[in-house]
Amino acid sequence: MNVGFVSLGCSKNLIDTEVMIGKFKNHEFKIVNNPKEAEIIVINTCGFIEQAKEEAINTILEMAEFKNKRCKYLIVIGCLVQRYYDELIKALPEVDLFIRIDEYDSFWNKVESLINGGEKQKTAYKKITKVSEIKQIPLLQKDEYEERIITTGENFAYLKIGEGCSNMCTYCAIPYIRGKFISRKMEDILSEAKLLAKQGIQELIVIAQDTTKYGIDLYGKPKLTELLHSLSQIKEIKWIRFLYSYPEGITDDLIEEVKTNSKICKYFDIPIQHISNSILKAMNRKTNKDAIEDLIKKIRQEVPNVTLRTSLIVGFPGETEKDFKQLFDFVQASKFDKLGTFMYSKEDGTLAARMKNQIHGNTKKSRYNKIMALQQQISKENLSKKIGELHEVLIEDISFDKKYLIGRTSKDVPDIDGIVYVIYNNTNKTKDITEYKNKFIACKIIDVKDYDLIAEIL
Repeated sequence: MNVGFVSLGCSKNLIDTEVMIGKFKNHEFKIVNNPKEAEIIVINTCGFIEQAKEEAINTILEMAEFKNKRCKYLIVIGCLVQRYYDELIKALPEVDLFIRIDEYDSFWNKVESLINGGEKQKTAYKKITKVSEIKQIPLLQKDEYEERIITTGENFAYLKIGEGCSNMCTYCAIPYIRGKFISRKMEDILSEAKLLAKQGIQELIVIAQDTTKYGIDLYGKPKLTELLHSLSQIKEIKWIRFLYSYPEGITDDLIEEVKTNSKICKYFDIPIQHISNSILKAMNRKTNKDAIEDLIKKIRQEVPNVTLRTSLIVGFPGETEKDFKQLFDFVQASKFDKLGTFMYSKEDGTLAARMKNQIHGNTKKSRYNKIMALQQQISKENLSKKIGELHEVLIEDISFDKKYLIGRTSKDVPDIDGIVYVIYNNTNKTKDITEYKNKFIACKIIDVKDYDLIAEIL
């Protein structure tokens, strides 16, 4: 049978999708990209914030339309299912099978039962965890990670080093969906990374909900620095980057490893969420304004030409105009290279959802627009300073008109940050444009367009 997949949400969710694709492929199912060709459609949902929930429901309803054609079975998995299992079964009879994250160890048995004529689920699972409870989600097995099918192309792959989160930020539903943070064994991660390298992967993107917590539960102390160093010993790997590193977990040893290890991208993704001490405390963040500012200063001093990215939340309950002005002034002064902003989303079961002084939606939107307009100016200024710089660019695509090679520098995370358009001007035609694809080439930045760079081949 033909199977099609839709993966929503974050890169951590995408890895789960890749594992499920591997399961179907190992059982000799054909994987297709066009839902019109699929007899089974699997949707991996996100349930992190309200916008993600709406996208998931709309996608389910959209894919359900294909059941009037070739599709026989619609299967829905992921965070939304883990969070709202009972409600979804009642609300979406179009779906043939819902599978929660804590049922992934029996994923294939459930799929086989459905295909072999098992009764379509009609009633909810009686032991479902309440939205305000935390249930530990077991890690996928070593062989499941190693047999996943990489969907991100030939050059990079995500490498999940842990599951869940123990930070218990008051606005966040992740612990109630994915459980507390648990680390994968280092030897299992390294084994998977070596397999990826043998498949031709040149860039590893290390991810977890908070990568700086890696190893504490298994080894009694943080092990991210050691893990990154061990990954860098894999000969075929050229770039390594790690995402989602909380500020309080960034140690001097980690900064030094980024500074001195030529394979680790000079890039820190630090989700600070706010800068006002009163808001940080209400969010249950384990840091404060002075510590964040000192960390940013230290990283920039220790790691020349470092790229800093952060994420913020505006409109958190009780955020006053004074709090917002602190955040605005901080963004203006810090001049982050990359910055994303979310409007606070009131999530079931979280402490923040029960807080007084919830902020009106129009106020959230206004604050969001002000921060993003400011960051757009900052980004343009930062990128303009790169004109004349020399960079190594990984070429991943070619423009439709074959006038540009399309790639990234080590300072750009795929699908999140900007790209580099490299002018293809080979008048002698000594090298076909397709020969550059999946190669690293030396380039000079000559112009800026929005959030992207224009370059020429050296």
